[in-house]
Amino acid sequence: MNATPFDTRSSEWAGDMTVWLRENANDNQEQIERLLRNLRKARVQELTPRQQQMLAMRFEQNMSGAEIARELGLNRSTVSRTLRRAQKRLRRCLQYAL
Repeated sequence: MNATPFDTRSSEWAGDMTVWLRENANDNQEQIERLLRNLRKARVQELTPRQQQMLAMRFEQNMSGAEIARELGLNRSTVSRTLRRAQKRLRRCLQYAL
């Protein structure tokens, strides 16, 4: 008959990407761990101290751009530009990490 190799749910079909992702979810754990290690290295080696500080405030302390600007006594657009440049630099460093 029409047997499928995947365990499907009512809203999924056999070739659905969600089925494949669910079946292979654990396969990328090694890549995620490597990416996180490289991210930590890249933050220290590639970013300026100001960029490191702002990234920590934004993503570790969950502060908004306006809150960071107020705390550091900077313009909000300066904070936005600095964060964007830091993220761009990290993305460029990590694009070949996997």
